[in-house]
Amino acid sequence: MSNALRETLEAGRFAVTAEITPPRGADFDSLAVAARILKPAVSAVNLTDGAGARVRMSSLAASIYIKQMGIEPVLQVTCRDRNRIAIQSDLLGAAAFGISNVLTLTGDKVDAGDNPDAKGVFDFNSTEVISTLHTMSRDGTTLSGATLSTNPDFFPAAADLPHEPLADWKPEGLLNKHAAGARFVQTQYCYDMELLKRYMQRLADYGVTEKMYFIIGLGPLRSAKSATWMRDKLFGTVMPDSVIQRMQAAHDPRDEGIRICAELMQQARDIPGVSGAHLMAPGLHEEMVAAIELAGLMPS
Repeated sequence: MSNALRETLEAGRFAVTAEITPPRGADFDSLAVAARILKPAVSAVNLTDGAGARVRMSSLAASIYIKQMGIEPVLQVTCRDRNRIAIQSDLLGAAAFGISNVLTLTGDKVDAGDNPDAKGVFDFNSTEVISTLHTMSRDGTTLSGATLSTNPDFFPAAADLPHEPLADWKPEGLLNKHAAGARFVQTQYCYDMELLKRYMQRLADYGVTEKMYFIIGLGPLRSAKSATWMRDKLFGTVMPDSVIQRMQAAHDPRDEGIRICAELMQQARDIPGVSGAHLMAPGLHEEMVAAIELAGLMPS
């Protein structure tokens, strides 16, 4: 079965992915609206899995829905809420609907959300979920060794946090995730292209960029206030003061946020080892498409 994201990456074309937060409800109305806006502009769409430790429609249900709309989904799987039996069952369900892109995440802590009395499971870590995807695809078995009737063809992804690489820093975590079976990486927000160049060079020094495709987290900003919040409150976000200052000085923050996102996508495209951009901006789906158009990155 074809996979638009995988084909784009393997062909060496710059991929653009975007993120949708599934609805807080049992209908697809808002999901359908967002997906239709993004469909002509992206290679794939991520569906978050209980982001912020809050109850929303499952990533699996949302992924199936947009797959049936003709959009390539990236199923997100967190380790917080399900044990290895439930995770493997969900993965088989995804494969039955032709969903092969899977991003594995630890998941936000339970007390970060609105259900602080819930119990985190964490039976697996994210690297172990990647290994599970690889085992199912390569060996055609579950982790217990039970034979599957068909082999899935998963395209596993890992998450990463670009940062200033210290002199003695080695990308051991990414190398471990690749060894487990990860094929591509989607990162947290990084609005500092000079830092990103240094980070990607360190990854290249250890051969990591030859092993996996890197899709860098960006997104159109709403305001200087939201950019400041992201810098201060959203773990792993790289947000330089210069970007916040541009937003503060902007006559039209919406347009400036789009311009910044477009400029950074163009700059990221020219950094060796970068294979794409992953746009995250809850509710700003039209702005995402506007940034992609302005950057000249609409799919042909």
